[in-house]
Amino acid sequence: MNAQESFPLLPDAPTLMLSGDDSAAPMSGSAAVSILLIDDDVELCGLMQKFFARHGMSVEIVHNSHRGLVRALAGAHDLVLLDVMMPDLDGFELLGQVRQRSQIPVIMLTARTAQADRILGLNAGADDYLPKPFGPEELLARIRAVLRRIDNARPIELESLVVGPIRLIPGARDVLCEGRSVGLTSVEFDVLEQLVRSAGRVLSRDALMTALYQRRATPFDRSIDVHISHIRKKLKRHGDRIRTVRGVGYLFCTEVEGEGEIER
Repeated sequence: MNAQESFPLLPDAPTLMLSGDDSAAPMSGSAAVSILLIDDDVELCGLMQKFFARHGMSVEIVHNSHRGLVRALAGAHDLVLLDVMMPDLDGFELLGQVRQRSQIPVIMLTARTAQADRILGLNAGADDYLPKPFGPEELLARIRAVLRRIDNARPIELESLVVGPIRLIPGARDVLCEGRSVGLTSVEFDVLEQLVRSAGRVLSRDALMTALYQRRATPFDRSIDVHISHIRKKLKRHGDRIRTVRGVGYLFCTEVEGEGEIER
């Protein structure tokens, strides 16, 4: 693909130019990042596959939702790119089925830009949500941010973070509440870990967005709020430890002096 080739993300949208620099460095690590792309746009998928190959990523393409579900649950990929507007089973339903059995990172791609659709995707368990049309470099940056966040969340296996009845085990990416495992998605775990590590201090939405996605929150981006809402519900009666500081951010409260210290 040369510098004159374009990325036709939407039939009625302006085409976006791909970089012609074939020397782009791949991501760190000897093994290529493996991505599952579930999208019924054959031409777009082919262009994306070639683009990401130049950045050290292998892409498996699936044009059918039901086949995509099987491949997403196979454990063979590092991340899923999922188009919302699939003809047989829409992306929201597919993601809901994936989340019943897997925490693989998922970035949703869609021409539906309404805030309600973005929240629907996050409610379904998406790690990120990118409206079309988008530039390939922006998608690449978001993929790297999600993978970097997950890779950075693998500290010493025996470390655990304890606040009252809540115990986080980052090495296993598990959360226990009153001794019982809490089924958090990957991004929900990372949000809670940021809050617990900062127990007793207010974290702004910008700080959380930067830690999770390496970008600042926009005025209409409610993704952090959606994740916080899910975490509160899953922690049940202990969910009120996460306090909203209006106009600022969130605070994870400790009830007893000394809670929140790291046990090893």
